[in-house]
Amino acid sequence: MWEYVKELSLPLTDLTDSEGIELCEKRRRDLVQSVAATGGHLASNLGAVELTVAIHRVYDTARDRVVFDVGHQCYIHKILTGRAEQMDTMRKFGGLSGFPKPNESVHDAFIAGHASNSVSVAVGMARARSIRGEDYDVLALIGDGALTGGLAYEGLSDAGGSGERMVVIVNDNGMSIKKNVGGIATLLRRHHLKASYLRFKQAYRSFTRKIPGGKHLYALTHRIKKAIKGTLLPSSMFEDMGFSYLGPVDGHNLSELTRLLRYARHLEGPVVVHVRTIKGKGYPPAEAMPSNFHGVAPFRPETGLPLKPAKESFSSVFGRTMCKLGQEETNLCAVTAAMESGTGLSGFAERFPRRFFDVGIAEGHAVSMCAGMAKQGLVPVFAVYSTFLQRSYDMLIHDVAIQKLHVVLGVDHAGLSGEDGETHQGTYDVSMLSAVPHMVILAPASFAELESMLSWSVKEARGPVAIRYPKGGENGFSEDTSDQPTVILRQGTDMTLVTYGTLIGEALEAARMLEKRQIFCEVIKLNRISPLDSGPVLDSVRRTHRLTVVEEVASRGSVGRDLATQLAALNVWLKRVVLLNAGDGLVTHGSISQLRELLGIDGAHIAAAIEEAVS
Repeated sequence: MWEYVKELSLPLTDLTDSEGIELCEKRRRDLVQSVAATGGHLASNLGAVELTVAIHRVYDTARDRVVFDVGHQCYIHKILTGRAEQMDTMRKFGGLSGFPKPNESVHDAFIAGHASNSVSVAVGMARARSIRGEDYDVLALIGDGALTGGLAYEGLSDAGGSGERMVVIVNDNGMSIKKNVGGIATLLRRHHLKASYLRFKQAYRSFTRKIPGGKHLYALTHRIKKAIKGTLLPSSMFEDMGFSYLGPVDGHNLSELTRLLRYARHLEGPVVVHVRTIKGKGYPPAEAMPSNFHGVAPFRPETGLPLKPAKESFSSVFGRTMCKLGQEETNLCAVTAAMESGTGLSGFAERFPRRFFDVGIAEGHAVSMCAGMAKQGLVPVFAVYSTFLQRSYDMLIHDVAIQKLHVVLGVDHAGLSGEDGETHQGTYDVSMLSAVPHMVILAPASFAELESMLSWSVKEARGPVAIRYPKGGENGFSEDTSDQPTVILRQGTDMTLVTYGTLIGEALEAARMLEKRQIFCEVIKLNRISPLDSGPVLDSVRRTHRLTVVEEVASRGSVGRDLATQLAALNVWLKRVVLLNAGDGLVTHGSISQLRELLGIDGAHIAAAIEEAVS
């Protein structure tokens, strides 16, 4: 049997309940050992072991379309679909992705890195099946955390009225990363359908199919039941939307879960299966502190303690500075979209609970809410990862920029985000935000600069401000030059080298390497990248006649392209222009140092590009 599990040479439908339970226990142990070595998302995967095995007992994922929401819980799915031997490469450069990825396996139906889209994707797949006359099942697996996102309800509303045969599994563990907030958490706690009732319903339906006229008898009694229920009992939100609602079921009872999914699969029309699970199930440290084990660095599996102590990061400095400013500015509020700890705001939440707002996975709502707060005299600071801010674009323009409202964005994980890969690389915020009217974009390279820029943004700015800072810590630069929008850090005559953020460390390293080869770079650091203070850059280029711009962003809409356009418009004569950035493609997963080397924006590659340009 274990050979089958390893190779997936037999369908999981052949597993007995006892074999399935044994499989779950083994895979849960393997999962802890694997993630302890590589890091990754642990608690969410531990909570979905039985659910994933049950799905594979009922569905053929090579043919049926199982759409994960976010994908934090896909590790067991990967193990069961022939990738067990590659789990030690998870989230490493050249290895398995930490999320479902169709070009990695036919069993991965759709990319999944952002929340709340699974139902919309699934109803699209179900409609494609109907139009093309094909035969396969469609299932969306969405967590209660993802149900705090508005897109989930757009999908549910459409799916419920579509009449399409599809199943939506709501994995309800009461948490996204931390405990869920808002009305949906309360709503899900109220839903209850006894398993004994479901068993009776299945038996009754089976019985009526076997007797003469049984089909009509079942239809009649079903209508009577619905009429009585509609008169005496409140219906669920899902039923009001047009779904058949089943559950809740114990998400760790494999036999009951499998039975319910088999029943749901054969129902006509859209079905919601409500599953209750425990995040971190089966690993005591993760059960006790599930938020701490949502995304983890390598740790000791016997204790749950990290192999390396956590270092100071831009996120922690941001949070500490917010606490200081919260004490000084009584109108200051902090907003997060289900990322309290990830953005460093746990301290602010504890000290100023009336001025802290976690809106769930709803970034668009967060920006609009901040606009309302700002319009009425508060100073809201929305801390959000760069890649998630992308979901707020309309609100940034319509609700914030048009009225030039004083909303501050703490754009965390800006630039390369590392092991989470394409869906999480923060390479688009510069092009996105620089197009927003009145938006000021600041780029600290040190902790001290982040503190100064955040203080200025809260106390002195009058319109929208975005402060973009990276995942992790400093990169060889710890000064505070934030009193000027553009700073010349190093004089030179052969090349004007421009960058911003923590890439300044790579630029200075390249300049030192080139100096040994008698090539002298003028290193210019941009503290404010929009509106761009290009005067010092233009003056430098008129002397060097060469320009290199290094950025951790997509090429289109980059600062380098903006500078090159300005120089061309001013007829500034240039021998060479070198733009080093993340290019026009997508950036894979790996460590930040590996990805910088891959993209040619580390010190050695910058030096090599400049040496070629001046030769």
